[in-house]
Amino acid sequence: MQIEYAKVSALGDRSDNQDRAAVVVSEDAALMLVFDGMGGHSDGARAAETGLKIVQDTFMDTPLPIFDPQGFLYMALARAHDEVVNLGRDVAVDFRPRATCAICLVQEGGSFWAHIGDSRIYQVRNGNVLSRSRDHSHVEVLIQEGAITEEEALDHPMRNFVECCIGGDVPVPDMSITGRQKLQPGDVLLACSDGLWSGLADEDMAQIGSTGDNNLADNLKELSIQALNANAPHSDNTTGTALRWLGA
Repeated sequence: MQIEYAKVSALGDRSDNQDRAAVVVSEDAALMLVFDGMGGHSDGARAAETGLKIVQDTFMDTPLPIFDPQGFLYMALARAHDEVVNLGRDVAVDFRPRATCAICLVQEGGSFWAHIGDSRIYQVRNGNVLSRSRDHSHVEVLIQEGAITEEEALDHPMRNFVECCIGGDVPVPDMSITGRQKLQPGDVLLACSDGLWSGLADEDMAQIGSTGDNNLADNLKELSIQALNANAPHSDNTTGTALRWLGA
């Protein structure tokens, strides 16, 4: 498996960074993880860190390549949710730790996506966004219903309202898990928190796949700086993991 990968996480205009991210790589599979601790709830950083550790440990304990990728993603996120719920066991439900997340499993020439909330995954090919995940948010519902456009969503008053997350209530939250997304050499996958994609259009996000003088890490750093500038002086924690598929 030939890949190039990178990670970035910037504080933005916040007092602390509640995002957590990692790329875990083996000979047969790679896992991209982004967890975004929800700042309106206590211990958002602990929620993000706990969720990431549980999913990462589950991946490392599973034979690779994974036989049932979709089942693995559901199981890993359900475990992460349970552990984050336990963090807030003695706290009133409205104040329990919570996080959104985006996870991308890459193996055998394809990728499998899972996300909860408004952390996103993008697939970029030939300078264009081929596909992206759809947020679990009120604004995303309005977009899908045709009530507002993608552009109008950028400054919609409910743009930060997330309908599900890990942590909080005991029942396992809604999660979106895809089937296999085939990869072609040169494709770039990007998993990121809303601090990275908010304020940027798909055309901006597609710059992660640029094959100019910069490598993937440089592209990701430049994209994060662009997001921070676009959202200043109220930029959020800005985090992303990127992976370029070069071939088997």
